[in-house]
Amino acid sequence: MLFSARTRRSRILIAVATAAAAVLAVAVTLALTVTTYDHTSPRAARAKATGSVAGPVDCRKAKCVALSFDGGPSPTTPRLLDILKQRGLHATFFVQGKGHISKYPDILRRIAEEGNEIGNHTWTHKRLTDLDEDDARQELARTQNAIERITGTKPVLMRPPEGRTNRKVAKVCRDLGLAQVLWSVTAKDYETTDSALITERVLDQTHRDGIILLHDLHKGTVPAVPGILTALKQRGYTIVTVSQLLAPAKPQPGMVYRP
Repeated sequence: MLFSARTRRSRILIAVATAAAAVLAVAVTLALTVTTYDHTSPRAARAKATGSVAGPVDCRKAKCVALSFDGGPSPTTPRLLDILKQRGLHATFFVQGKGHISKYPDILRRIAEEGNEIGNHTWTHKRLTDLDEDDARQELARTQNAIERITGTKPVLMRPPEGRTNRKVAKVCRDLGLAQVLWSVTAKDYETTDSALITERVLDQTHRDGIILLHDLHKGTVPAVPGILTALKQRGYTIVTVSQLLAPAKPQPGMVYRP
C-alpha cells in the first residue's frame, strides 16, 4: 500500500513537472516569434519633441490628419496632383520602384516639385518580413537610389507593404535612415471602384492625428478625393503630410509611427 501511494505521488509530480515544462516551452516559443519593434504615435512623438518650430501648421494646436497614397506614380497621379494643387494641399506619396518610378519618372519629379512628400514603398512590393535581411535591404535601397536620382533627395519615410514589419525590417530601415509609417484609416480602395464607398469609409474612420491610406493607382480613388477633402475641411480638419503631422518631432530611423 505504501509503495503504491508513493508511486502515485511520483507519477503526479512527474505529470505536473511535464505540464509545467510544456507551458514554459510554449511561452519561450511565443516570446521568440511575437513581433516586437519600437513604435510610437504622432501625438506621442510631438509631445516628446524638444523643438518649438512646427512649420506652417502646428498640429499640436490644429486638428490635423495626414493624407498618404501608396503604389504610384501612375497615369492617374497627375489628376490627383491637380486636385491637391488647386486646393493648396500636400500629401505624402509612398512610391514603388518597378513599373512605377522606373516607368513614370516625370510624374515622380512633379510630385516633388509641387511640394509633396515622397516616401519609399519598396521596389517590387514584396512583404519585407518574408525576405532575408539582404533582400529586404535591396528592396528599399534600390528604391531610395532611384528616387534620389530623379528628385535629388532620398526619402526619410517608408511604408512596409501590407504594413508587415518586425525587428529585422526595423534594423534595415534604421541602417538606411528610414522611419516606418503605418496608418489608421484605410478605404480598401483596392477592392472597389465605388468612389462614394471609398469616401464613406475614409470619413467614418478619420480622427484627429490619423493617417489616411489611399492608392492613387486604383480607378475609384482619385475621383473620391475632392469629396473627401471637402468633407474633412467641413469637419475642421487640416490636411498635412506625415512629416508635418509629426512636427516638431523628426522621423526617427527604424521607428514605427502608427496612430
